[in-house]
Amino acid sequence: MTTTSTVAESLRGAAQTLAMHSDSPRLDAELLLCGVTGWSRAALIVHGGEALAAAPRTAFEQLIARRAAGAPVAYLTGSREFWSLSLCVTPDVLVPRPETELLVEQALALMPGDAPRSALDLGTGSGAVALAIACERPHAKVTAVDVSPAALTVAAHNARTLGLTRIDWRTGSWFDAVAGERFDVIVANPPYVAAADPALERLAAEPALALTPGPTGLEALDVIARGAARHLHTGGWLLLEHGIDQAPAVSRLLADQRFECIRTFVDFSDRPRVTVGRVHSSHHSSHQENS
Repeated sequence: MTTTSTVAESLRGAAQTLAMHSDSPRLDAELLLCGVTGWSRAALIVHGGEALAAAPRTAFEQLIARRAAGAPVAYLTGSREFWSLSLCVTPDVLVPRPETELLVEQALALMPGDAPRSALDLGTGSGAVALAIACERPHAKVTAVDVSPAALTVAAHNARTLGLTRIDWRTGSWFDAVAGERFDVIVANPPYVAAADPALERLAAEPALALTPGPTGLEALDVIARGAARHLHTGGWLLLEHGIDQAPAVSRLLADQRFECIRTFVDFSDRPRVTVGRVHSSHHSSHQENS
């Protein structure tokens, strides 16, 4: 990046550098400069004509170089906003995506605010979904599971910072951590990118364990669909985030497990993103017969 003197010129140069590496080069540059200077994005405009001092300019250029090399902005700033919550984000967790807020919206719609409900968040990562649910439903019992102790450390830190300390964080693979327990709602944003998907190259900085479960991308979704009924109360709901081309396959997984009321919801870009299904009482009787 060419060294420039003013704030505005530095931003322009940084955006040009990132143009081939980001879908939002100007926004990335602004967020990184805000991180360096401590200013808001509005303040960048106010200070646009001022010279950028040597120390912040050097730090900014280093961050831009790392962003151009593929590091997510959230890792470089150490934070990401999700559901209006400011979350600490490290390379131990997947960067929370805006489209995952749809998973929260649908879970909240199934959890009346004036009634105690229980929710299980599988593969919680930074804790984004569990924390959003706990924030909106203070009377709910929220349990969150992740196979990565490092990820749970980040999630628990976020909980303490936000004052949402009632969440039960557990280490384990999917349902292993909740043996014998049942919930009203189970939500999961599992890894669902196929192992050979070229998109993984752009996501190389994020933990592979949180991105791809195997060759088809459906492996984790299948495991969760198969195990969910024995961990749901009668009439309970399973909500799964998935890839935009996976809705038919996920609906079949739920149908194969005799879920009812199967429906897919679209995200803010009008792409199929979350599929839900309700467990029926016959589910539980068949499990008891087979046990």
